[in-house]
Amino acid sequence: MKFSKLRQLMLVSAIGLVVATLFSGCQLVTIDYLFVATSASKIGSNGSACPAGEIETFAVDSESGAIRSAQPQVCSGGTTPTAIAISPGYQNLYVANQVDMNVVHFAVAANGVLTKKESAQLGTTPVAMSVSPDGNTLYVVSGTTTATLTAYSLSSGALGSAANQVSLTIPGFASDSVVPTGVTVLANGNAVYVTAYDLSSYNPGGVTTSTANPGWLFGFTTGSGGALTATPGSPYNAGVKPSALAADPTNRFVYVTDFASNQLIGYGIYSGYTLNFLVNGPYKTGGQPSSIAIDPRGKFIYASNSLDASVTAYVIDLTTGTPSTAINSTGSQTNSTDTQPVSVAVDPALGRFVYTANFLGNSVSGFRLDPTAGTLKQTQTTPYPTGVHPAALVLVPHGNHSTQTVTP
Repeated sequence: MKFSKLRQLMLVSAIGLVVATLFSGCQLVTIDYLFVATSASKIGSNGSACPAGEIETFAVDSESGAIRSAQPQVCSGGTTPTAIAISPGYQNLYVANQVDMNVVHFAVAANGVLTKKESAQLGTTPVAMSVSPDGNTLYVVSGTTTATLTAYSLSSGALGSAANQVSLTIPGFASDSVVPTGVTVLANGNAVYVTAYDLSSYNPGGVTTSTANPGWLFGFTTGSGGALTATPGSPYNAGVKPSALAADPTNRFVYVTDFASNQLIGYGIYSGYTLNFLVNGPYKTGGQPSSIAIDPRGKFIYASNSLDASVTAYVIDLTTGTPSTAINSTGSQTNSTDTQPVSVAVDPALGRFVYTANFLGNSVSGFRLDPTAGTLKQTQTTPYPTGVHPAALVLVPHGNHSTQTVTP
């Protein structure tokens, strides 16, 4: 009987973990739990208990970085989960479901078990989320033709009402269709940044009706009660089709991936949280960069490239913020993943492993991070099988393992 690719991946991963355990002669030690949002699972003969969407839980081995199933999958509370966010204390997880247009809160137990709590209903399709560092606000960007940033109040992790909502429009082109793609909060909590593109001026294969610059980065300072005030000069030009963004842990730099131009754009953060381009930018990525993560020490950047099925690693110049490509031991800039990586994350416990969710590969790819050079090397038996169409992932440190962080 011919095995499917998914079952082959499962078999290889299982054998690899058993062999690794026998050779090490010691018990596997979990340093992180990895949560993956998938549309459904087709592994079992009876199909999935969550045919519309689920969250899968994996344990990360401290020595090899290999992952294994840790807890039964949990229904995501809606159809087609598209984004995940975690609270600063790692006790609350939030899932955005695309079709149902809702955000669902889950409590995270010490053993990785998720318990569904309350949910919030949106008026438009959620795209991305980020939690403030004090854990009091969840920022959600939503919309497919009209972009909105909403600040939801949080109380001990519980979702409250919308404290504030801001429409994202292009100056001089207020009627243009705008599509949001990402949101991030600074480590000090004082500013929020959102990426979006103008569908009226950038619409491959469709009709364009605007002459506006297509790519934009919106900035807002934060205040009490969910207050959001546009930063001076916002919005800022951000290439053609910005797809994701991340801020460094020292509140000095913001980085944006440009899906259409295959570039990484860097910004310096200045007085009033205004942004200016970094010198010598933009910087080359792989094909169609889809996601970006910065390691918790603020030294390295990792961008997933959906077309190339790869991750590009960069070393950050801590003085200027300029990223330079990290060359791995084979002399290559390419770190191969499974098909179409759409989300990338660095483990917070050791800051030693990088993972991608591979949408068409139905898998997670793993890499060992060199803490000195920032280069990557594939973990044992990668890629690891998941349910159908993994769209996002996030990691939570396990037990008393200390987290690697930079204190701003």
